[in-house]
Amino acid sequence: MSKHDRIEQHSSVSSRGQTTIPKELRDQLGIVEGTELIWVLKNGQMTVEPKTRRLADYAGILGNPLGRAVSIEEMNAAILEQAAALHDESKR
Repeated sequence: MSKHDRIEQHSSVSSRGQTTIPKELRDQLGIVEGTELIWVLKNGQMTVEPKTRRLADYAGILGNPLGRAVSIEEMNAAILEQAAALHDESKR
């Protein structure tokens, strides 16, 4: 399906304000249990789309291998050290 195709499905809202997203739409958008949705009302039109992850959402997921914050100077020193080692290896 291209992004220009249209799928129209219907659902109803329960007394608790809940609705079921039709399976065909869930499958097309990769919506699974736990997927966050973004609801937008603009000019009388409501859209719903899955919230996609941003790179920033993954920040810190692996923890810090040093167990502490690292300064810019330490980062620069590590980069230079690695670059020098790679340069030395390329001469061999």
